[in-house]
Formats: sequence, C-alpha cells, structure tokens
Amino acid sequence: MVPLFQPFSLGRMTLPNRIVMAPMTRQRSPDGVPGQDVADYYRRRADSGVGLLITEGAFIDHPGANAFPDSPDFFGEVALAGWRRVVEAVHGASGRIVVQLWHCGPERRPGLPHDPAVPGFGPVEIRDDNGRILVQAMTETGIADVVASYARAAAQAEALGFDGVEIHAAHEFLLDTFLWKRSNTRTDAYGGSLENRLRFTLAVVQAVRQAVSADFPVLLRFSQFKRSDYAARIAETPEELGRILKPLAEAGVDAFHASTRRFWEPAFAGSPLSLAGWAQRLTGKPAIAVGSVGLHSQIGSDAGASSSPPADLQGVVECIAAGEFELIAVGRALLADPGWASKVQTGHFADLHGYDAAVLESALF
Repeated sequence: MVPLFQPFSLGRMTLPNRIVMAPMTRQRSPDGVPGQDVADYYRRRADSGVGLLITEGAFIDHPGANAFPDSPDFFGEVALAGWRRVVEAVHGASGRIVVQLWHCGPERRPGLPHDPAVPGFGPVEIRDDNGRILVQAMTETGIADVVASYARAAAQAEALGFDGVEIHAAHEFLLDTFLWKRSNTRTDAYGGSLENRLRFTLAVVQAVRQAVSADFPVLLRFSQFKRSDYAARIAETPEELGRILKPLAEAGVDAFHASTRRFWEPAFAGSPLSLAGWAQRLTGKPAIAVGSVGLHSQIGSDAGASSSPPADLQGVVECIAAGEFELIAVGRALLADPGWASKVQTGHFADLHGYDAAVLESALF
C-alpha cells in the first residue's frame, strides 16, 4: 500500500496521499443551498484521511445549468455561504477540497429549477413531438456567457478558500456534447472538425485559468462513455485523444480526471494503458483514474448488481507504482464506509464495509 500513501503536490496544494473522493451527485441541497449535513458529509471523509475531496457538481450561474433538483448552486449569497461552511469543515479536519463546476447542458428539460420555462442548452436544437423546444442551440453570445460564468465561479471558489476547481467536461453534459461529434453537428466555428468541437471547452479552460492565481489547481474531468451510451468515444485513437487533451493542458489544465467505469480497462486496442494512463502519457500532466475502485461487483443499471463486497487494491497500487497515473478516485466504497482510507492505510481490510445501494438513503450519504 506504500505508493497509495505517498504525498503528492499539485500547484500550491500538497496532498498527504493519492486517494481522491470522486464527485458524486447527491441532490441533498434543497433550493440549491448546501447545509450543515453537506459539510458533515465531506468532513467525515476528510477525517478518515482522504487526500483530496472533489465535490458533487455545483451549478455555475447560468439559467440552464441545472438539470438535477436539490443539487447545489455555486452562486448566490446563501449557497456560497453554505459552501464556505463546507470548506471550513474540511480544512478543520486537515483535508483538501476542490469544487466541481457544472453545466448540465442538454440534460436539462423545461420544468426544472430555478426557472421552469428555461430549456436545456446544447450544440443543436432538440424539439419534442409537439414542436416544443427541449434543448436550445447555443449562440456564440450564449457560449461567451457560459465561459464568463465558469470564470466567475472559479474566482469565487478561490475567494471562498477552496483548494482548486474541477471543470466537468464529461458524461454528455454541456462541454462534452460539444466535444462529441455525434451530438455536435453544428456547421459554424464550434462544430465540424475536432479543433472546432474543442473550441468551447478550450475557451472555458483559458478563462478559468486567467480568473485564478497561477498556482491555483485547475482540474478537468473528461470521459469517453456517455450517460446514454457506454460504448461512445470522443477519441478513437491515442493520437485523437492527444489532439483534445494537449491543447487543454497548454491552456492551463493542471490535472486530468479520466472518468471510466472500470479504472483498469485498456482505453485503446494494442496497449494495456487505461484512459488515465493515456492522459498522463500524452500531456505530461498528472492524471486521476476512477471506476469500480474497491468493489468486486460491477455496479450499474446494466450490471444487475446493487451491492458489492470490498475488493483488493493491488491493481491500484501497481498502476501508481508504475507511474501510469498519480491519483485514484474512490466513489461508492467511500459512500459505504467514510473511514475507508484510514482502514486501508492501517491494514484493517477485514473491517471495510461492502457497498449496498441502501447507503444512498442513509445519513452517511
């Protein structure tokens, strides 16, 4: 377990180990305001020695950002005061915390908070069978507004005391739908070629980088798979992935969070490297791997499993020791057992709790 508990530095942030709490949507912030229970949720994991906490997605200040009721906002006096309490709770436990900045894009539908009249936003227009607009095609002015919203949120995160920000560009949310050629069929400067499809995300990274201090860590989460299609890919080859990630690294991304369903799976034929491994190799930036860490069973709607006993971590340790990726994000295992990190560090593997979906209804979640 030694590689898992070596310190790691990213910008001005020093982590005591390589364990990251993965961002997980919770919908426990009524009216978009994170309360004391949210602060307690993160503090419990910091207390157990998790090196870095990445928050659930927090909505930037844009009318169409929200697609999940009772998920937290990252704007407005009351919501930001709630986030300040979260930061203070985590820092009080000697933890480090990064906020994930989120725009849900075309996942939103009319009828959702905060303005039910507002549709989703995406690369192209989508209407229902009655002609009602469900997703509005973004104009260049609208794109510029979202870029500015990301920058404001990043600056606010630094002012609140967060240790960094993560830009959510994965899972068929706004930025990812511009990257993915199947969802982006635009014919203007934001569609067509890979470079054009990257333009929006690149502008967000550049604006965020300019809005915060030079040593304030900026992370970016990306994925191949989509919420609607686990086999989808934004890059068919390592070369194509490099054409996406290298410009983002040059624009100011300090670390890439490669979201996968199973961290160990090869990303491309002909190589055993994972998606995180390729991100780190192609960019020279640290990568965070994620996916089924600490679980024996595949959990998911297509997997037929809602529970899992704890799993061996040897594969994680070997990948970190080999330099494939620097950090490993843990999700469900940390939901089930807030003390997971300290138990692993002290070798109390027999005391680890298995995951069961029932935990989502518990106070631990």
